[in-house]
Amino acid sequence: MIDRKHHKIVFSFFMSLLMSCIMSLVISIFNVGLVSNIIFIWLKAWAFAFTVAFSTILLVSPLVHKLVSLVLKEDNNHA
Repeated sequence: MIDRKHHKIVFSFFMSLLMSCIMSLVISIFNVGLVSNIIFIWLKAWAFAFTVAFSTILLVSPLVHKLVSLVLKEDNNHA
């Protein structure tokens, strides 16, 4: 198992893996339809999309965390 101190990287990996999988499939089908080689087209697109998505999530996640903190109000009812 991976140590919990790597939570952000592991989370980013799985989030980018799943999102790039879904989005590349949807966009591939949208662009070319359900053609006979859609699996090959999709897997090629997914490999590229995952590379971009993982790198992007690692780079922008600190900014996203700050933006989330700005839009959420503090919980004053700490137990």
